[in-house]
Amino acid sequence: MASRRLIAFKKWMKANGVDCSDALDLVEDQNDAVSVKASRDLKEGDVVANISKTACLTVKTSGAREMIESAELDGPLALSVAIMYERGLGQESPWAGYLQILPFQEDLPLVWPLDELDSLLSGTEIHKDVKKDHGLVYEDWEENIVPLTPLLPENVDRGSFGIKEYLAAKSLIASRSFEIDDYHGWGMVPLADLFNHKTGEEDVHFTAELPHSESDSEADETDNSDAASAATDEEDETSSKNSTSPEQSLEDENTDEEAKEEEDSSMLQDDVSSLEMIMVKNVPAGAEVYNTYGLIGNAALLHRYGFTELDNLYNIVNIDLDLVTEWSTSSFTTRYTRARLALFKKLGYNSEYFEVSSTGEPETELLMLLNILLLPDDTYNKLDLALTGDCVSKEGREITIGKHKVKFGESCSSDVLLTDGVCEALLAIVDKREGLYGTSSSLEDDVVKVESCVLPRDRRLYHSLVLRVSERRILEKLRSNVRERLGEVSGGKRRKKMNSKS
Repeated sequence: MASRRLIAFKKWMKANGVDCSDALDLVEDQNDAVSVKASRDLKEGDVVANISKTACLTVKTSGAREMIESAELDGPLALSVAIMYERGLGQESPWAGYLQILPFQEDLPLVWPLDELDSLLSGTEIHKDVKKDHGLVYEDWEENIVPLTPLLPENVDRGSFGIKEYLAAKSLIASRSFEIDDYHGWGMVPLADLFNHKTGEEDVHFTAELPHSESDSEADETDNSDAASAATDEEDETSSKNSTSPEQSLEDENTDEEAKEEEDSSMLQDDVSSLEMIMVKNVPAGAEVYNTYGLIGNAALLHRYGFTELDNLYNIVNIDLDLVTEWSTSSFTTRYTRARLALFKKLGYNSEYFEVSSTGEPETELLMLLNILLLPDDTYNKLDLALTGDCVSKEGREITIGKHKVKFGESCSSDVLLTDGVCEALLAIVDKREGLYGTSSSLEDDVVKVESCVLPRDRRLYHSLVLRVSERRILEKLRSNVRERLGEVSGGKRRKKMNSKS
């Protein structure tokens, strides 16, 4: 049996132009989270929802529109104000029936306390980024949200514009908003935001339905173009005959603003186009219906949406340039490292980090950099000299690695670039990257902890651990690949340690 909040939401949808197929079943779990399941077999091409754009919560539809536009806010910041404003209206908001079905906030790292960020995410791909986000969000709130509070109408709760409420609104936008069209921009789309994500397993697709046929649109465009051209000619002729006083200019400006407001209002009222949810594959009765946010790894999933997936095939790990620099300065000297990095940039490389794929394959650009750092002095000097002139030939970018000629800026096999020295460097750099997680637990320890987590109680710990495990497994694959390569190159013999250069 549906709960009161689900009944209220369904009633709100019916009253506000949100047509939900009876083939969809909205289901609440024991934690009040809502998901969408098929109540009968769904076929590819079935339209399962039709959503009026006026039902969407956007800057254009919100009661806060005038205040937002006067403050010249835009993007996610503006949409956050719209959400806080409508929440502050309570039951007076036209979106009250929709907003009550949403959680107060999505549990993204953005809303976690700083001490939890440090204890749970240290060493992961998103640790530094989330801490930076925290600082920027607080600045945005102080500079843009706080000044709006005295301007709020009496029927809007000023408490709805606090820092916690702003973070909550930001979390909903990050995890649930959709791009609607050029006029509305991004907004909250009722019903569409209840479909859960599954990487690479899209069942239903969100799309816009145009109100006119393409041929009608083209005809309208031609008519509008002709009319605009005629109007421009008339304006030019009029302006050449008449001059206007400052008072008249002010009146014209006011008239223009009023005309723009009327035009925007007309656009909102006349917009009969809608948004559709269309099945892109067959789904059997009783199964959950999934949307997808794209083919993204666990770091991006946790950062933007607040969850991870155990068997995500799109995970990656990044190795920062700083780690490579740290390894080089410890193996050689700071001056030596700076000179080689300058050459790397002369060759057109500007990466601040290098990706390692889910299979443990390092980005070619990282291998190029390590080869530059390990070049013999005479080869380095020749290459640096060749790049000094204004016109550099292809031969000037060429070096010999083993038996192969390699031209920087052109594709090259990883097998060629993975020399003994590069392999040894990679192993040392991977150890440094692994060290960012700390020494309190190993990969095996983390796997055991994941299995012992109880959801939803340990939600933050669980998703942090899944992220860390997925990253450490990639680093382990990279180690394994490199060791295998070293064994092939050196015939299984133990190699001498690299000598430091002064």
